[in-house]
Amino acid sequence: MTGWRRFSSIRPFEARTARTARTLCTAVAGASLLAGCGVLPGIPGGSKEPVTVMTWAPVDSNATNRPGMPAMAKAYARWANASGGISGHRLRVLTCNERNSGAGAADCARRAVKEKAVAVVGSYSQHGREFMAPLEAASIPYLGGYGITEEEFNSYLSYPVNGGQATLLAGNGRQLARNCGRTAMVRPDTITGDDFPDLLDSGLAQGRRGPAADIRAAENASDYTRPATRAREQAQDGGCVTAVLGDRTETFFDSYRRLPDDGRDIRVSSVLGNIGQALVNRTGGRSGPFEGTYLTGWYPVASDPAWKPMLKVIDTYAFGDNDIDATDPGTQTTWIAYTALRAVIGAIGDDEITPGKITDTLDRGVRVDTGGLTPPLRWRYEDMPGVPGFPRVVNGDVTFQVVREGRLVAEKKGFVDVGHTLS
Repeated sequence: MTGWRRFSSIRPFEARTARTARTLCTAVAGASLLAGCGVLPGIPGGSKEPVTVMTWAPVDSNATNRPGMPAMAKAYARWANASGGISGHRLRVLTCNERNSGAGAADCARRAVKEKAVAVVGSYSQHGREFMAPLEAASIPYLGGYGITEEEFNSYLSYPVNGGQATLLAGNGRQLARNCGRTAMVRPDTITGDDFPDLLDSGLAQGRRGPAADIRAAENASDYTRPATRAREQAQDGGCVTAVLGDRTETFFDSYRRLPDDGRDIRVSSVLGNIGQALVNRTGGRSGPFEGTYLTGWYPVASDPAWKPMLKVIDTYAFGDNDIDATDPGTQTTWIAYTALRAVIGAIGDDEITPGKITDTLDRGVRVDTGGLTPPLRWRYEDMPGVPGFPRVVNGDVTFQVVREGRLVAEKKGFVDVGHTLS
């Protein structure tokens, strides 16, 4: 697949062994959820050092925003600390707005270094090169990122919990091959978006379908009439139009549904994070434009009982935070990433947690049970199937969903492994 670096950025295991122990008791006024040193209220003895981590995401930018990710991180910390911390360590969460820019992503990473974070957890950024370089220089692991950049799948310090945008697109191709004739894809005219067609086509090919028509569109446009018209022309009768434009996906489909009806039967599609239950609800539910839409996600549908622990934490500790949407894959990924952090800290079992101890524990094969939200996660070399361009993938599963009666439900029961499709 074009546009993706292969294995050149992977460093040998020996490069991970030299780590610098960090003192974690740093108070930052207004920047962290929790601060303070010495005896920790609610934690017996107060002898264990606090654990400082960071979660970043774009907020109030002109493109895709993920405010639910830092909000979920804060709620998780409130819950963890109210119940004695994580293995006796008070969790201190720093949040950062990376503003959907390379400079913003680099600033957040440098702040994580300055504040002595032991990990960056459950974060979103399209600027992997800018944020990963400072983290690698400081040996800080990146645990459970959203999965939008290639660096998240080839940096030796990245530990993804899903297969990223790559598996969503390959899975979307597999799903559409089951249901559509021709497919037209509308995607952002960006460097990141340039990789989308190859990924979608790999899934279509697995289902014995030809490549999708590739239609580029501005990432931050206010009207998409022209690409919507082209997409409908290319899909033809019995085909599908899939759009992956982040927060602008809603704008695209608003332009699409305003086109004059030409009588052709064309289904629409996307991946979770571009269309979700909240969007379906506010556009009319069962009588809205997204009824019948095909969607590919990483995790079970939001109504699955496996999400009950997360929903309880949100209900109790989010304090009515409107930024948190429990059906959003960014929020869900953050929950899973912090679940992994809890398992790692518990496995370390020391009074002080350092970046080196976290990476060594992950590399040695700590097992993370997510309660059925993903397969059990491990990041040993043998757990990585070595997919070209995505060597750090340990979870290649996706779910096929569809909007029926205004609700996202499973189109196919269980997970679909598309890891081999990427090969």
